[in-house]
Amino acid sequence: MTNSHTNSLQLRIGIVGLGNAGSALLPSIAKHPNVRVTAASGRNKERLEKFARDYQAEYHLSVEDLCRSEQVDAVYIASPTELHVKHVQIATHYKKHIIVEKPLAVSVEEADMLIQAADRAGIHLIVGHSFSFEPPIRKIREIINEGTLGNVKMINNWYFNDWMYRFRTPEELDTALGGGVTYRQGSHQFDIIRYIGGGMLRSVRAMTGRWDESRPTEGAHAAFLEFENGTVATAVYNGYDHFLTTELTFGIGEGGPSKRAQGYAASRKAIQQLKNSDEERELKSQKGYGGNQSKNYSEEKHHQPFFGLTVVSCERGDIRQSPNGLYVYGENEKYEIQLPNETGRDVMVAELYEAVVHGKPPIHDGRWGKANLEVCQAVLESARERKEIYLSHQVAVDSSERKVSK
Repeated sequence: MTNSHTNSLQLRIGIVGLGNAGSALLPSIAKHPNVRVTAASGRNKERLEKFARDYQAEYHLSVEDLCRSEQVDAVYIASPTELHVKHVQIATHYKKHIIVEKPLAVSVEEADMLIQAADRAGIHLIVGHSFSFEPPIRKIREIINEGTLGNVKMINNWYFNDWMYRFRTPEELDTALGGGVTYRQGSHQFDIIRYIGGGMLRSVRAMTGRWDESRPTEGAHAAFLEFENGTVATAVYNGYDHFLTTELTFGIGEGGPSKRAQGYAASRKAIQQLKNSDEERELKSQKGYGGNQSKNYSEEKHHQPFFGLTVVSCERGDIRQSPNGLYVYGENEKYEIQLPNETGRDVMVAELYEAVVHGKPPIHDGRWGKANLEVCQAVLESARERKEIYLSHQVAVDSSERKVSK
């Protein structure tokens, strides 16, 4: 805890960046009885002023001014990936607790630097891999731990969508700056797989694809992952807007119904109509807080979200998601488990609160984030070198078992 205010069991959060991610967290902060948003920073003064009116909060045009504020105990860093290192360093300098969007950084060396800075400052650093916070993924892990289906043997996550043709900034299409599906979406995919499997991956063999010269980054990958205990996993991602896995997941994606209702390849066709990258950047900005195309995240969820098709095989049964929970395929029967209608972001806010106020070690800490980043890098390296890559920075899900893999 950084000041006397957190001793009163209240936590005040400042938002760095009011784009899609920053806006999406606001309803989850509002739901928590002991957490509130008190400030935001960004580059668009008009939208910051609207935010300040809507939330009776401060606004700042610089991250440093936000972190300097005495009205802020913790920050949610939802700025572009290439700015994560700088912004985390500023937050640690002012001893603010942190949730930082995935990926934590673009290299393991940068991640180590940020983890060490947080340790020196005595603050909690959580990486926002929100999809492993979702109720179905956590429940799968719980079923595995109960042992009724035996040990987990195989985990598969396959996701086909339109990621490459959603409105993007040039930085999001630059692998060196953390762009492309392997860094941006593999971070979620590998996080889900590692969480279900216990965390300790041994090696990666993968291939990646750059199939559209106008979008010069990885738009697809296929990875074979092996855990230390012999459990295996596949991670397949294709963001080129042809087949969508929502056809296999009841028409439900990450945030609701399939976009196919807008017409086949709607995102790809919309991108082809744009004049230049400046027009695309402006359209992307309109999806942020107060923009013409911003979402109402508080009304978004009607079913459990699907990050692609996830199928988990244990010794005595299989598990996959249903619209409202899980289908379990046991030895003698198939049954459904209904799950609470909460979001992964709700749980992420709660994990930060429990860490800061009650001292409960978070699962998704900096070392967990570094381990996921290592997998992203290993996928890219394996594809480039066409060989298996062995991992050395993996950590267990259970914080009491945390140790670096050999």
